[in-house]
Amino acid sequence: MEKAVLVSNIGNGMVLITLNRPEAANALSVQLLEQLRDVAATCKFDRAIRCIVITGAGEKAFCAGADLKERAGMDANQVRRTVSLIRACINDLAALPQPIIAAVNGAAIGGGAELALACDIRIASATATFALTETSLGIIPGAGGTQRLPRLIGKGRAKELIFTARKIDAKEAKDIGLIEVVTPPEFLLDKALEIAGQIVRNAPIAVAQAKFAIDKGCEVDLSTGLAIEKNAYEVTIPTMDRSEGLQAFKDKRPPKFNGE
Repeated sequence: MEKAVLVSNIGNGMVLITLNRPEAANALSVQLLEQLRDVAATCKFDRAIRCIVITGAGEKAFCAGADLKERAGMDANQVRRTVSLIRACINDLAALPQPIIAAVNGAAIGGGAELALACDIRIASATATFALTETSLGIIPGAGGTQRLPRLIGKGRAKELIFTARKIDAKEAKDIGLIEVVTPPEFLLDKALEIAGQIVRNAPIAVAQAKFAIDKGCEVDLSTGLAIEKNAYEVTIPTMDRSEGLQAFKDKRPPKFNGE
């Protein structure tokens, strides 16, 4: 059986994860979710991995969300279990210490859009589209869409997109702050890996702590957020990477960070 999730080691601490069900628009089947969850667990504890890029196979879809054909044969309890699996899988990815870049190569619909929202940086092909279509199916976004989208683009815009189930193109997605970069389709992965390359040159402990401080600090009041930042900074002080950064600056050479 062909793997539903492919993992490629790009080198220099970069890993490419590809959702590999192009015949089904890379929809989130139970098999794909279980494999993606296992990949996330492996990445979490692998210190050699410094940045992750996630994309979809083919040119039409990043991820069409839940596999509705598979779900049509489920009873209510099976649906609850599957939705819980989607939610847990996406939350596990969001919680990884390494930065994750979504290279959105096509349609990101429903759970596919929620997967992109769980990433740290979103780069989209000019042909990409985004939609949270759940209300048109009698449900609501259930894997973080109602929470991550308003935090990213504001409550009003998020409500408009979720209430209407409207599809938007890459240009509008960038205009409202849903994505950071739009690129021609043929340059999508190159751009994602370029940004990943810039990230992996920096100290991995510092990058992980910066991600932690931003993610946790955005959820609380400013005073608490500043305390989170202070604690995250403290983690970096005794590291060999910090000493290397200072020495490299003094020597006028590029630093060599080991994540220690």
